[in-house]
Amino acid sequence: MTAALKRCWNVDNPLYIRYHDEEWGVPVHDDQKLFEFLVLDCFQAGLSWWLILERREMFRASFDGFAPAKVAKYTAKDVERLMKAPGVVKNRAKILATITNAKLVLEVQKESGSFDLFIWKFVNGKTIQNAFKDFSEMPVKTEESQAMSRELKKRGFKFVGPIICYAFLQAAGLVNDHLVDCFRYTQLQP
Repeated sequence: MTAALKRCWNVDNPLYIRYHDEEWGVPVHDDQKLFEFLVLDCFQAGLSWWLILERREMFRASFDGFAPAKVAKYTAKDVERLMKAPGVVKNRAKILATITNAKLVLEVQKESGSFDLFIWKFVNGKTIQNAFKDFSEMPVKTEESQAMSRELKKRGFKFVGPIICYAFLQAAGLVNDHLVDCFRYTQLQP
């Protein structure tokens, strides 16, 4: 994409531009990719998104490509490996939460048929199309993210507060929060 395009993020870093232009807000229906966004958003809590995005490939390599079935089998030895893995945020609670969340994703898959079907029910199966002109209008949480947070916490998921859930909804395209003058806004309309 050229620099002349109007983007909702005023950034010049190629990694950020690629993420904005190709991923953020694009509807995701793949369970492994949804788990990846959930993990990354959990790790981002209290940190900058840039830090997580910059280390994403190292996270992906360290967490077996975010395959829930593999991560769910991690042992204490894996936790120690991850605490030493280059690029992974050294937060034992978040690493343990990722393992717990992987196990719970597998339970949801058995119960609902897929994590995708379960997650998309919070937006009635279709992307919420917001029409914000400025980031100051954008909420940090919504009724949908609060409902998602309550349900995930009830099931035992960790690091899934309503703000993290809203960031997940945005990243995975359950919500289109591109600003209306951004070139991606209209591209992501149904």
